[in-house]
Amino acid sequence: MWGVRVSIGGRFMAGFDEQIVREYFELHGFLVRQLRKYQVQSRRKMAEEEIDLLVYNPSFSAQDRKPNFLLFGTELPYIHRAVVVVKAWHTTQRFTPAMLRSSSEIFKFLEKNVIQKMEAVFSDEEAAFGSDDLLKILVLPGLPTAEPHRSESIQLLRDKGVDGIISFRSMISDIFKKVEVNRNYSKSDLLQILRILKNYDMVKDPQMGLFGKDAD
Repeated sequence: MWGVRVSIGGRFMAGFDEQIVREYFELHGFLVRQLRKYQVQSRRKMAEEEIDLLVYNPSFSAQDRKPNFLLFGTELPYIHRAVVVVKAWHTTQRFTPAMLRSSSEIFKFLEKNVIQKMEAVFSDEEAAFGSDDLLKILVLPGLPTAEPHRSESIQLLRDKGVDGIISFRSMISDIFKKVEVNRNYSKSDLLQILRILKNYDMVKDPQMGLFGKDAD
């Protein structure tokens, strides 16, 4: 079901990385559906298990352009629906062209049969817009900042069929800016922690660009 979470003791069953992505899209008015309630550990993931979230924008209206490849908050109104895959390790390491070329697992979710299955998950009304309307989005810790590696990485992702990428720094920055210190986010551990940190001036509103030297 769209937008429904399962929680135990106030902690969502989804992984924390997925929770960040979910909060990001929900704060921008999207409905979010989590496909799995489990983590695959004892075997290799099936291709469809690579997809972490489906997102749907109920307020979407026909646009005169598609969203840019590098996604941030101002691009989200141009997205109607998308499959989202979260690839995160929170270290200083970035995805490089060599890493992307050698990591075939990253692109398993782009297989045609997987996308067809995801189309079926959406209701008939939503799916009527056609497969061109269903975007494939990767959430990454960051891309190389130096050329030509940055451009090579972006081109490689495009060539593989990825429609857009979002950095964790960009998402967290956006979420933080939207958190209000006078609001109680009792249903979200993440937002409540950010609210408390903001209230006690432990962190300041970040000034972050997307995928730049100071952004990743």
